[in-house]
Amino acid sequence: MKKFLLIVAAMVAVAACTEKKETYDWAPAGDHILTEWGENLDPTNVLPEYPRPQMVRSKWMNLNGFWDYKMYGSKGKILVPFPVESALSGVGKRVGMDSCITYSTKVTIPASYLKQHVLLNCGGIDCVAEIKINGEYVRKHTGGFTSISEDVTEYLKKGENEIVIKVTDKTDADFHAIGKQRNENSGIFYTPVTGIWQTIWMEPVAETHINNLKITPYLDLSTFCVNAATSTGNGTVEVKIFDGGRQVASGKGEAGKDINIKIKEPKTWTPEDPFLYDFKIVVKDGGKVVDQVKSYSAMRKVSVNKDGFGTLRIALNNKPIFSFGTLDQGWWPDGLYTAPTDEALAFDIIRTKELGFNTIRKHVKVEPDRWYYHCDRLGVMVWQDMPSGDYAASPKWEFAADFAPEMEAVSNRSAASIDQYWKDWTGIMGQLHNHPCIIVWVPFNEAWGQFNTMEVATRTKLLDPTRLVNPASGGNLFPCGDIIDFHNYSENPLPYTAPHKDYVVVVGEYGGLGLCVPDHTWLQEGWGYRGLIGDTETLTDRYVALTKKILKNVDEMGISGAIYTQTTDCETELNGLYTYDRKVFKFNEERFVEINRRLSRSLD
Repeated sequence: MKKFLLIVAAMVAVAACTEKKETYDWAPAGDHILTEWGENLDPTNVLPEYPRPQMVRSKWMNLNGFWDYKMYGSKGKILVPFPVESALSGVGKRVGMDSCITYSTKVTIPASYLKQHVLLNCGGIDCVAEIKINGEYVRKHTGGFTSISEDVTEYLKKGENEIVIKVTDKTDADFHAIGKQRNENSGIFYTPVTGIWQTIWMEPVAETHINNLKITPYLDLSTFCVNAATSTGNGTVEVKIFDGGRQVASGKGEAGKDINIKIKEPKTWTPEDPFLYDFKIVVKDGGKVVDQVKSYSAMRKVSVNKDGFGTLRIALNNKPIFSFGTLDQGWWPDGLYTAPTDEALAFDIIRTKELGFNTIRKHVKVEPDRWYYHCDRLGVMVWQDMPSGDYAASPKWEFAADFAPEMEAVSNRSAASIDQYWKDWTGIMGQLHNHPCIIVWVPFNEAWGQFNTMEVATRTKLLDPTRLVNPASGGNLFPCGDIIDFHNYSENPLPYTAPHKDYVVVVGEYGGLGLCVPDHTWLQEGWGYRGLIGDTETLTDRYVALTKKILKNVDEMGISGAIYTQTTDCETELNGLYTYDRKVFKFNEERFVEINRRLSRSLD
């Protein structure tokens, strides 16, 4: 694996094609706190890493950097891919739900690219993006959490090319998925995010090239199933699988068809040993190599198994595991949705694991692909939420000890809203499918936009039967999926019911203990779910007491997972393990890690 990572790093360093970066009198906008990575950001070299580790090509052009922008009469330079509202964009202004922002840049495409087809890719643009190249309309993309990949060959010319992207975003004035964003941000809801917020790049490909790669492990069969679809539907696919540079298996088949490849004595992926196999996938058409990519995967299985007492448990590789983690919002004081650097992106994951957790619940947000790559390589399990939307249609939400279907007899969402939900959710599940770190899909958080829960859970399971489904984390409960999930911020953070004979029981949110660290807050004022605590030792005492109660009830109540709120402070929320700028850890680390490791290993 280390050899593969070195190859990828070298590929990025050598093959990334970027024009000479212009420099401007840039500085972070506003007066909010910054992370160390934001303070030291090089605006001429923004997020230079190849952005899609699951499907790496050798040639690419990074378009991050300074673009021109216009919105409601103002114009200037914006540092892409930081959202316009963020400090690191250099703009720090709100677009507003009745306006738009227009990005533009001029790019000289290498002559070698123009001999092939050229893809324009972007990990995320929030929320409705209309793309033009050289004045010609290319496409419209709706949804801030799904990636874009478009063949733009026909719009390009020799010499300089102009790319224009117009973005509108109504945030919570519409039904689109927005997660924690609000036009009027306060409390648990944060600043709106608009525009390009993930790396944007171009890459040359043949006419027949891989446009979708799906790798699924089946541990019980010691088999990887690989499906590489191509743009034309043509081609023969050859797959080679490596263990530390040594080829251990191979397979061959038609493009778009499943290729099942047996692994002899497979090595499994676990948080303790997150072993990854390297993949090389080659497409031939008429006997000629037309595309090749590097990827990786892991041999691991996620299931529900009974323990020795007959209690249903989350199981990894057929062994019960207690899934213990943090609620991770993925917000930054300087970049909002966008981490300042790849090192910053990995920091929260590294520290989460070092602190004794084995899980992260990615809360109502989808991260750039590299975030999941870091979880894959570091061995951190992920519960992936669908970003919430259409809050105006949310049903009545009640804490209940068991199922209460009468709460939601009829959907409150419109047909257009439901269609957009499924477009987003299927897109998100598809683009994240190959990441072994993801063990649970979470279609709804609490009752935020919750609708047709049993149908959604069933359809989610059909889309991906290899992972668990937590239908509504802390929401209205229905007899569906694999998990029932309770949120409990009291001093007794336990489920409202004893072990359930048909479902895994988890505490999807607890804690929320707050501590204010002066000079490291978004604003002077802030709050915590359980009020603010005065010092580190008292904070640690409270945390240990809460977590011990869960530990005591792993067997008595059949608890199989727990998520502590939260990884970092976020805007006015001061209930993070770390301050919002990631500069101060608030707890006594020795005592904190000791209780965490006991709970994480409680089902070993």
